[in-house]
Amino acid sequence: MVKIAYTLKPSARGEHEITDVNKAYLAIGGLHVVVMGRGMAWLDTGTHESLMDASLYIQAIEKRQGLMVACPEEIAYRSGYVTAEQVEKIGNSMKNNSYGAYLLQLLREKVF
Repeated sequence: MVKIAYTLKPSARGEHEITDVNKAYLAIGGLHVVVMGRGMAWLDTGTHESLMDASLYIQAIEKRQGLMVACPEEIAYRSGYVTAEQVEKIGNSMKNNSYGAYLLQLLREKVF
């Protein structure tokens, strides 16, 4: 991806756009495209304002649903890459903060 990015010209905003990288990969047959389904969102964070918007969006989702967005340990656990014991060990190492508490809670509850 870095080689392709170097060949691209900045956009009208003066930035290198991930969309242009995607288009370049698509043009050479190196990209498989899947339409994002319901419940998925693409968040552009190329400006301070859009980064703040994305942060507030993620905060609202997490607060309302009680689930973390993109929690690596949870994803690995639900995908079968790590065991409950491994998640518990990580959770216990951070049990005094909300992240560790979340990891321990996900082992106690069935979300889906």
